[in-house]
Amino acid sequence: MIRFEDPLFLILLALVPILTYRYFRRERQKQGAIRFSDTGPFKRIRPSFVLTLRHSLIFLRCMALVLLVLGMARPQAGQSGREILTQGLDIVLAIDVSTSMDAKDLDHQKKSRLDVCKEVVSEFVRGRTNDRLGLVVFAGESYTQCPLTLDYGVFLNLLQEVRLADERWDGTAIGTGIATAVNRLRTSVAKSRIIILLTDGVNNRGEIDPLTAARAAKAVGIRIYTIGAGSEGTITQQVDGGIFGPRYQRIRVEIDEETLKEVAATTGGRYYRATSEQKLEEIYREIGEMEKTEIKTREFVEYEELFPWFLWPALGLLGLELLLAHTRFRRLP
Repeated sequence: MIRFEDPLFLILLALVPILTYRYFRRERQKQGAIRFSDTGPFKRIRPSFVLTLRHSLIFLRCMALVLLVLGMARPQAGQSGREILTQGLDIVLAIDVSTSMDAKDLDHQKKSRLDVCKEVVSEFVRGRTNDRLGLVVFAGESYTQCPLTLDYGVFLNLLQEVRLADERWDGTAIGTGIATAVNRLRTSVAKSRIIILLTDGVNNRGEIDPLTAARAAKAVGIRIYTIGAGSEGTITQQVDGGIFGPRYQRIRVEIDEETLKEVAATTGGRYYRATSEQKLEEIYREIGEMEKTEIKTREFVEYEELFPWFLWPALGLLGLELLLAHTRFRRLP
């Protein structure tokens, strides 16, 4: 962004054509005439290089004048910026990574529940602005995959590294997952602190009951949205058949909806059921719309003075003109 602080000085640029006109008019008036009987020999004489440059002095003077006028107008280069005045939300996404999340019932047997969840959460993250996000994963145990951060690139990279739990810590410890997320938000000073918990099972591991963890979240002002992921009824899932290879069997989808509803209600949140990838996208989109901060910003522009870039070249051209006018292009009276 370029601007002139004192643009009225640009009117002086009108002096350039006036100065040029007067110079060439005076040159024409100085021309004399001598009669010769034959001008043929003179026509064969080529003008010297110095003669072709006889008008360079007026050119240097005009260029110096243009640069001086531009410098007097104070050109400035501006860089715009934005200061964010509103503090965003703190959101922890708690995701179930138990082996049951390997079921492929949300996307017509194409992607596992965990893969669908990671894709939907990624879109949710890209739609946030100025909110700190954290990631907690849980199975039989829970741990923080990503602490609260404004660096969404780091968050998305860590999200893609999430894998299903192995046999050593498999299970569904919903209460422990909530407690870990609450611990991440406990010391937050954000005006709104939220947990979005997604699971596909029933709490069967951990020493903390989900409702106890929910009451702890309520005590420190944290709201929890719960999502039950999985089809209704039963699904067909591939299992290890030993020496006979993989086989398919019917498995009943068991989600403790009553507990998830009570957890959400205790903290002032809501419970959702996601039976497909599209439904899961709609749920995260709805939560994103409900939990949105109005971002207030202040625009500003910082300007840098550019007149030295015009002043010094102008003085240099004037000095060059004076030097040439008193040496190589000096005119005798």
